[in-house]
Amino acid sequence: MKLKDLIRMYEDKKRRFGVEAYKHISELLSEAKEIHRRDFLKSPTPQGDLGQSWKPFKGKNLEKLIAYIIRDEIESLGLKLVDGNKLERTKSENLSKELSVVKRNLLVDYGEFGSHLPDVDIIAYDPETLKVIAVISSKVTLRERIAQTGYWKIKLARDKATEHIRVFFITPDEDRTLEIRTPAKKGRAIVEMDTDGSYVMSETKVEESPKVKMFDKFIDDLRELVNEQKQ
Repeated sequence: MKLKDLIRMYEDKKRRFGVEAYKHISELLSEAKEIHRRDFLKSPTPQGDLGQSWKPFKGKNLEKLIAYIIRDEIESLGLKLVDGNKLERTKSENLSKELSVVKRNLLVDYGEFGSHLPDVDIIAYDPETLKVIAVISSKVTLRERIAQTGYWKIKLARDKATEHIRVFFITPDEDRTLEIRTPAKKGRAIVEMDTDGSYVMSETKVEESPKVKMFDKFIDDLRELVNEQKQ
């Protein structure tokens, strides 16, 4: 199974559910896991098991699927997307001038220990100014990444060169960490206090707040952010 298969499955959800297709991401992943299981059993990897094979596939391709889902809307706002791993793994001299500048504009300064990129999945930037507008992390559940996301928000906010960058999290929230506002679970508390917000791709309704919303609010919020930064 490949990313193109997930994209095909998502497009089928769009035909069936329209603008609410995002609510069916967990369902899509369950269907994909069954296909992955059948493929795995046809040609199992040496000394491997299905769980070890599925988990990295799910995480990596969820990130790419979300980038696919939001790309057109983000580009309609005049922004571009780049994969965080691409900037992390590619030396600056091997990047285009545009992406080299974007990378530099996102670096976190650790003084004598050098400058390092935050661990994020998707970077949205203005292709005219090469200013980073927002960074996005995405995981199936919050426990896999949310504390790290909060850490990077704090680090970016401490430098005047990066304090404007918004830090978002997009998730199907399969463990329902974000469902209830109070009493808040630890993951929800981190989202509320240490990030710029999380957007939920789920059929389960969450108690929304300025920091926790259903995914259909994401583009509108990003549009508002772009307009604010242009003023």
